[in-house]
Amino acid sequence: MRFFASISYNGSGLSGWQIQDNAPSVQDEVQKAMSAALGEKITVVGAGRTDAGVHASDFTAHFDSDCRQLQEDPAHLVYKINAILPKNIVVHGIVRVRDDAHARFDADSRTYRYYIHGRKDPFVKDFSWYCRFPLDAEAMNRGAELLLGRHDFSCFEKTGSAASSPVCEVTAAGWSRWTPVTAPMQGTEAGYLVFTVTANRFLRNMVRAIVGTLVEVGRGRREPEWVLDVLASRDRCRAGQSVPGHALFLTEVHYPENVFKY
Repeated sequence: MRFFASISYNGSGLSGWQIQDNAPSVQDEVQKAMSAALGEKITVVGAGRTDAGVHASDFTAHFDSDCRQLQEDPAHLVYKINAILPKNIVVHGIVRVRDDAHARFDADSRTYRYYIHGRKDPFVKDFSWYCRFPLDAEAMNRGAELLLGRHDFSCFEKTGSAASSPVCEVTAAGWSRWTPVTAPMQGTEAGYLVFTVTANRFLRNMVRAIVGTLVEVGRGRREPEWVLDVLASRDRCRAGQSVPGHALFLTEVHYPENVFKY
């Protein structure tokens, strides 16, 4: 039987989702915890890869198991798994899916968010990037609109990556304000921006490179239309620098309903 597990993790201090030699990973921790709780060797396959330090509030992984309790009392097994997992990883739930369902290949969209704060703030620094330059959010949104649609995103792909195709379809991209819980005064949200982007798939480092490119626009160093030139170039050297990974969150992986009909 095949199951989907809904997972959240704080990526700080981890090498990312995928198992790495001599480095802690989310995949390795989840596999060990599930194997111990279910009493059988479990292999989990994730919805994608997240880089070192990147977080996920809604990640999906699939695994196979013959454990009958997974159908009869999944909540108890989730409790046992979470008791074994380290504090920075949690399994929210486990559901039965089609036996051929795949966490990565059946996903029809993914959403990422990247957080920026424009003033020194000790309470958000671990999950938001401190950008010391004033940013024009309106200009960055005009640039983000040019990313919508189906494009070759080679210019935003990390050099040396081996993606099967550089073509992705972006269905939503834009900047908005966010307010930290610890905001010390009214109006501080003006210094806090979040970039939200949804696509059918993402290339390695793509979101961080897009954010770095749009920040160039926000700083007034480039016009929004420059984004089209970068896309057309298919050259990573033409885009902006990648921003740090600690402010990036995978926030949703969406699947068609037929995945859950078994």
